[in-house]
Amino acid sequence: MNNANRRDDGNELRRTPGFATPWRRLALGAVLALLATACGRDPPEQRLRESVAQLQAAIEQRDAPALQEWLADDFVGPEGLDREGARRLAVGSFLRYRQLGVTIGPLDVAMRPEHATVRFTAALTGGSGQPLPEAARVYEVETGWREQDGDWRMTSARWTAKL
Repeated sequence: MNNANRRDDGNELRRTPGFATPWRRLALGAVLALLATACGRDPPEQRLRESVAQLQAAIEQRDAPALQEWLADDFVGPEGLDREGARRLAVGSFLRYRQLGVTIGPLDVAMRPEHATVRFTAALTGGSGQPLPEAARVYEVETGWREQDGDWRMTSARWTAKL
């Protein structure tokens, strides 16, 4: 045995046969790259919950175009409400109330591949900016969502007045 394979204490170095071959290094690199890619993307449910929060923020910020961006092109709501009708409904509410508040209860999320249903209770308040709102309503809400190119878009909404 030559001296290059011995440690300082004279014992033989042990090598794992073939571990450092180029193919194994390439395979290990590919596996690590896949894991890094998979870990770098939020899970679908987390992204959906973030979408619901951003939709809520768009309403509170009185931003009808931002609200409309979260609705799928084929969105349908109560009584045939479509995407453009939802935007007009929001604009009407924004004109009526200077301040809007949306408080959403815990989300009940049912995930399916590329689709989801989200149920929650929503308390809506509106007012002219005084300490107490002029109007308040509580609704039971059920929304349908579809994942498109990694983004969630609302496809349907139904609500029923609770109080």
